[in-house]
Amino acid sequence: MTAGTQMRQPQMGLTFEDVWAAMMESRAEHDRMIAETDKKFQETERLFKETREFQKEVSAQQKKTDQQIKDLGKQMGGLHKSFGDLAEHLVAPNLVTKFRELRYAFTKAAYDVEFKESNGSTLTEVDVWLENGDFVMAVEIKGKLLKKDVDDHLERMDILHGYGKEHGDTRKLLGAVAGGIARKDARDYAIQKGFFVIEQSGDTLKIDMPKGFKPKTW
Repeated sequence: MTAGTQMRQPQMGLTFEDVWAAMMESRAEHDRMIAETDKKFQETERLFKETREFQKEVSAQQKKTDQQIKDLGKQMGGLHKSFGDLAEHLVAPNLVTKFRELRYAFTKAAYDVEFKESNGSTLTEVDVWLENGDFVMAVEIKGKLLKKDVDDHLERMDILHGYGKEHGDTRKLLGAVAGGIARKDARDYAIQKGFFVIEQSGDTLKIDMPKGFKPKTW
């Protein structure tokens, strides 16, 4: 050999042991990947199961809540009826007495009065309806009197005025609002609009009549 010439080493082919070792390594990696995939699948199944159980609990709770709302509605309906009974048996008779002291001698009192159109549909309803030969009065009763209640009663008075004209009733129409509790802004607003304001005072009723007050007639 000449100087600088390098000897080539002969390339040896893969032995059976090399191939077997590579196959075993590949198989081990495959098994590891299968195991991880199976673990992830089981975790996903567990999460799906927990989600389904949670949805069942939510559904059951929703049904329970719906039933509670339904029961509350029935209770509120009963409370409204009880309040109507209170108006009929306690408030109205005292109103007749109180307004007689103010020289409004009402001879008739009716409760929960409906005013209907010719086709039978309801135009409006009045909690207490007082009347004599010269005047009629519509009284709206609330547990807590708010300005909105006054506005609602103003609309009701316009309807009643139109109803009276249509049926030839020439009596003067008066309005009043009553409340177990009356906010000052609601009380002042009602008086400004020409309504009598009736409030509870101990075991009886009082009619707020500020100096210079003139009830509005419709």
